[in-house]
Amino acid sequence: MNLSTSDIADPNFKKIAQKIISEMKRLQVPSVAIGIWHNGKELSEGFGITSVEHSLPVTPDTLFQIGSISKTFTGTMLMQLAEHGKVNLDAPVRKYIKDFKLRDKEVAKKVTVRQLLTHKGGWVGDYFNDFGNGEDALDKMVKDIAKLPQIQPLGMIWSYNNTGFNVASRIIEILTKKPYEQAAQEMLFDPIGLTMSFFYPSDILFTHRFVVGHQKVKNKVQVARPWAIGRAGNGVGGVVSTVRDLLKYARFHMSNGKKNVITGKSLRAMRVPEVDTGPRGLMGITWFIRKVGDLTIYAHGGATNGQHAYFFFIPKKDFALAILTNSDDGGIINEEIFNYALELYFNAKSDLPKPIKTQTSELKKYVGRYRIGTECFDLKAKGEYLIYHHIPLGGFPRPDTPPGPAMPPMRFSFYEKDKVIGLDEPYKDTLGDFIRDEKDKLQYFRIGGRAHKKIK
Repeated sequence: MNLSTSDIADPNFKKIAQKIISEMKRLQVPSVAIGIWHNGKELSEGFGITSVEHSLPVTPDTLFQIGSISKTFTGTMLMQLAEHGKVNLDAPVRKYIKDFKLRDKEVAKKVTVRQLLTHKGGWVGDYFNDFGNGEDALDKMVKDIAKLPQIQPLGMIWSYNNTGFNVASRIIEILTKKPYEQAAQEMLFDPIGLTMSFFYPSDILFTHRFVVGHQKVKNKVQVARPWAIGRAGNGVGGVVSTVRDLLKYARFHMSNGKKNVITGKSLRAMRVPEVDTGPRGLMGITWFIRKVGDLTIYAHGGATNGQHAYFFFIPKKDFALAILTNSDDGGIINEEIFNYALELYFNAKSDLPKPIKTQTSELKKYVGRYRIGTECFDLKAKGEYLIYHHIPLGGFPRPDTPPGPAMPPMRFSFYEKDKVIGLDEPYKDTLGDFIRDEKDKLQYFRIGGRAHKKIK
């Protein structure tokens, strides 16, 4: 395995590389690629192997699935169209998709493009399906979304919604009169020089080095299958890219725009806070907005079948970081490197809340089963903690995909009323909150960005 730091000269980057190597060994993560841009200088490195079955060394030019970071491409394209007067973000979706349907007919009439881009639709967002590789795949997916139940009232509660971006991607197709992938190529990839960013497996296989995802089953690392997520999900999570291309993308978003592409004004408008996401902070147009000390950070993560990605930039510091991993446990490394990089480069540390002791009798009101779409778990009380018991349901990347391995039980501790912090990996230091109705009845537990409904 390529796990050397001997050729790395920059002291901060070398420390980050050493931490990556240590955590790869601890968590049995086959590979990581990382890139950092700071004050006009780019540093990048790859570690480990592409696959435990057919191993090739990972480099900064190795392709990874970047998952939901793809949503920021979709948001950027819609901002381009808005700048040119072709879409109004505050107009109803039905202005552009004339036959748009949802199970809740009133929501179908009222939901706006902006609500798609800020995860405020309220229907089941974790639903995935594969309608083949034809140019009608996305249209079929949007029609399929019509069967999904409405979980929260429109516009009331922020809850991460993948299917809203299927709809947003379809709007791009209708307005450009082009397949989503062609529109992305012409509107973004080509103008900003993303020469190592792709959608189709056929553009990658036999041509470029790429990783496959991995998961741990009974403590053994194995390849996660299937690899592709299906064409209908390309605007949701289908981009395959490298850390170097993501750093180009970051520089573009930190710039004053590009002539005949988009202005800096529109790029900055994407970073204006739009909604409160609860303990996670704020959100603009597709960008999560995180505050650490005096730093304002714009970020997005991504996860596919056995791959995790994280990407953030700090315009005022001319700083960006992309980290790509090919393991279900890669998200742990990504968050650790996020915090470590901020500490090394800016002496900034996340101010995490302190857990408080809670009586078991107080915890019992939170006990139960919670679910939204393919996400399900039980909360049980034990001592002063709530214990999260994951229930895998499958359904990604297709409805008939069988469940993968369950996450281990994890403790959560309250730090104030209705707000908790995770104490164990993979949700260590993750913040969650319970949401009540106007009569103070417990309705949802929001963790991992999803407001899961209490079903029993």
